[in-house]
Amino acid sequence: MDLRIFTEPQQGASYDTLLRVARTAEQLGAFSAFFRSDHYLKMGDVDGLPGPTDAWITLAGLARDTSTIRLGTLMTAATFRLPGVTAIQVAQVDAMSGGRVEFGLGAGWYEAEHAAYGIPFPKEKFGRLEEQLAIITGLWNTALGDTFDFAGEYYTLTDSPALPKPAQERIPVLVGGLGPKRTPALAARFADEFNLPFASVEDTAAQFARVRAAVEQAGRSADELVHSNALVACVGRDDAEVARRAAAIGREVDELKQNGLAGTPDEVVEKIGRYAAVGSERIYLQILDLDDLDHLELIASRVAPQLG
Repeated sequence: MDLRIFTEPQQGASYDTLLRVARTAEQLGAFSAFFRSDHYLKMGDVDGLPGPTDAWITLAGLARDTSTIRLGTLMTAATFRLPGVTAIQVAQVDAMSGGRVEFGLGAGWYEAEHAAYGIPFPKEKFGRLEEQLAIITGLWNTALGDTFDFAGEYYTLTDSPALPKPAQERIPVLVGGLGPKRTPALAARFADEFNLPFASVEDTAAQFARVRAAVEQAGRSADELVHSNALVACVGRDDAEVARRAAAIGREVDELKQNGLAGTPDEVVEKIGRYAAVGSERIYLQILDLDDLDHLELIASRVAPQLG
């Protein structure tokens, strides 16, 4: 089981805080990647200070300030950026990192942040997401010296030089969500990884089965895709430490055990094993208290070694 760190900086984190977490994760050696959300407005009862940070500006900084850990988004919001601009930004950060970027793209869903920062929030988002994936991957895959054209309902590109190219031959593309039909079909067309955020073991099993069927129907092997989950983490050496960490993020222990990965290391390993049994190969650990670096050390020393 591959473990990764997943952060929510809109809840309150400076670049320096994110850098400390990313460097700690890198130094511990138990986590293959540092991912962040792409949001501009806090959620829930937090102050969100010092204010939002941009996902791709953050990752550009981390590309230069880290050296081995992979970097990515769960998920870049298609509503925030034009697809041609996104393709340039992600390819540039990939080059800056020496080829360590992974690219999750989602439709965008949080209407309030769009209103807060003057970003249009279109009614039809899924069609735009589909066209953005076609454009971004099309630009990256266009041979040097060739041009790229696209005529869709929402976007048109004419005679694009399709530059720059990423450092990697292929940037891994992540698609995710619980949509029963269109989402699996989209993953089958474009994804290298399918991710489910905050889903139960039972819902994970059902959606993974839909994705595998869609991938095979598209003429690909289901094993071509990595199947992953994102789950909140709250691990403690004993019940008291679990309770302290739950209180620090404003959550209840019982709720976290039901909906996430909470408890002692052995309890968390057992829960991860249930996800592995239905096909999950990678877990993104949502870390909400970014000042608690001991939390990462505990997971690295007491959870990761039990997962093989």
